Amino acid sequence: MKGSEKGVRPEGDLNTAEINQLAAKKRSGRTSVPGSAFVLSLLSFLFFQFLFFNPTRTQRVEVQEPVEVKNVVVPEEHSATKALLWSLIPGGGQIYNGQAWKVPIIYGAFAGMGYGIHYYYTRMVKFKDEYLYRVNHNGTPNLADYANYPTSNIYNLYNSYNRNFQLMVIITVGVYALNLVDAYVSGHLYDFRIDDDISLAVAPTVQASPYGFQPSLGVTLNF
Repeated sequence: MKGSEKGVRPEGDLNTAEINQLAAKKRSGRTSVPGSAFVLSLLSFLFFQFLFFNPTRTQRVEVQEPVEVKNVVVPEEHSATKALLWSLIPGGGQIYNGQAWKVPIIYGAFAGMGYGIHYYYTRMVKFKDEYLYRVNHNGTPNLADYANYPTSNIYNLYNSYNRNFQLMVIITVGVYALNLVDAYVSGHLYDFRIDDDISLAVAPTVQASPYGFQPSLGVTLNF
């Protein structure tokens, strides 16, 4: 018993350093596990990675509402048929095609034809009445200015003015038809654009023939 008691040192025989170590062990209750702080830091890092960088996490998507556009004018397709219908009024089709400069020409032509029709019609009627009056009154003249004209000359003058009157009417109808054709064709060619880079090149070339290759002159048009 005494030998066994000699191996155990009483608490009163311990020095101050040993007493502090024993007190620290008692307060902790257990010895610390090596590397526990590293493991705790790793778990914290993985947790925050999962929390903030999880790809399956629901993300907020902002959807912008469509912007309503008002007062948008869509250009109307140019129509040759509409140009033809507008040209029923002389010059209307040309204005529709953006060729208003043709309107004075058209109305100038109609003004000239109108004057010619009026001029030849009035003289045709005058000589016609004079001729009929002489026929019905035994050759007695009715117009003092033409009293010296024989009845045959009065008839010839009537025929001449009558032909010219009819010719002016035909020309007037032709001008009106030309107005329609011009508006319709210009309506078809409204969107047609000619490139400014148009070139004509004349150069020698070689053409094949039954007798072999022969030199010739070639013309190339680029547009």
